[in-house]
Amino acid sequence: MRNWQEMNALTLAYLGDAVYELWVRTHMLDLGYEKVKDLHKHAVSYVRASTQAQILHALLPELNEVEHQVVLRGRNAKGGHPKNVDVVTYRHSTAFESLVGYWHLDQQNERMKWAFKKVDGILQEAPLKETDDK
Repeated sequence: MRNWQEMNALTLAYLGDAVYELWVRTHMLDLGYEKVKDLHKHAVSYVRASTQAQILHALLPELNEVEHQVVLRGRNAKGGHPKNVDVVTYRHSTAFESLVGYWHLDQQNERMKWAFKKVDGILQEAPLKETDDK
């Protein structure tokens, strides 16, 4: 397994995006969605940049020192151009994806499960508008 510390933050985010996307798709099936149109509609609401930024902000108080370092690296990474979202939200989304990539590479599956279990509650507290996009 590669050492996460030697990886570019955007590479961590790239990996984290894929890991989170797989979790979201599986989670949609677990919630009982079966039609592809419904699966896609609900999955998009979980993976858009504004949602990922919202999740990150809710998790921040419970992250440890190393996780905060990963988040800062992801947030400060240069690259990527936001579409339909402000730069700050996009960077926080990238920071969330970097964190997920870190957990995956460092095989911190329990920590990732802990965070993913919180996602529905976080989104219920402050649901996003349908127009938010990544």
